[in-house]
Amino acid sequence: MNQIEKELTFDYIRASGPGGQNVNKVATAVQLRFDVTRSPSLREEVKARLVKLAGKRVSADGVLVIEAKKYRTQEQNRFDALERFHELVKKAKEKPKPRRATRPTRASKEERLKGKKKRGEIKRLRTSGLE
Repeated sequence: MNQIEKELTFDYIRASGPGGQNVNKVATAVQLRFDVTRSPSLREEVKARLVKLAGKRVSADGVLVIEAKKYRTQEQNRFDALERFHELVKKAKEKPKPRRATRPTRASKEERLKGKKKRGEIKRLRTSGLE
């Protein structure tokens, strides 16, 4: 992960919310930025999984932004952002287990049909009372 850490950029911003004068004066919140699409350290399939896992945290131009503002100090927030980033990359590196198609059991088929019958009966009773 050492190579990846060289590609990270950190922006320090003021955190929102309660905290009084400290929040208003000190830029303790951290924005970690990582350009997923242009990163030479990750394979293409890992990049795709990372973008999918990160969801709305990835901008349109492929930059992952992780915001950390849980703690009162810049160092703790920076560490928190790094931890979350490493966890995300670790999950993206894991290959998803392929889904093996299975057939529904007889019991599950019967259960589904029973539910459909019951629902239909409820609807039939609703309409017959109005005529």
